[in-house]
Amino acid sequence: MASLPDGAKKTVGADKNDDTAAFVASARKLGVTPHVAQNINAHRGSNIDGRTTRHTGYRSSQVIRKRIEEANGWIKEVAGMAQTKHRGLGRVGWMFTFKAAAYNLIRLPQLLPTG
Repeated sequence: MASLPDGAKKTVGADKNDDTAAFVASARKLGVTPHVAQNINAHRGSNIDGRTTRHTGYRSSQVIRKRIEEANGWIKEVAGMAQTKHRGLGRVGWMFTFKAAAYNLIRLPQLLPTG
């Protein structure tokens, strides 16, 4: 994170598992806004407070993150990439690209305007 160029606003997205005081503090120390999914449960509260969650950038980051996770989940569960049948980066990469393209074709009607 420290090697990112200066000037632009820096954010980092992470899963609920990274909603720890150490991760959030280290990100803020580096001048990076943590867009971490809040881990709110009965045992403890979230380390992401209103300084981050009140901004529209945090909300849009979480929406985009959900969209990415939906694609990954579909590729793993429906397209069968949870356990590959091939070996080697080339073959597995080709299968992932093929299945990601299939997911895009399935999503295409939702993206096109109706009427």
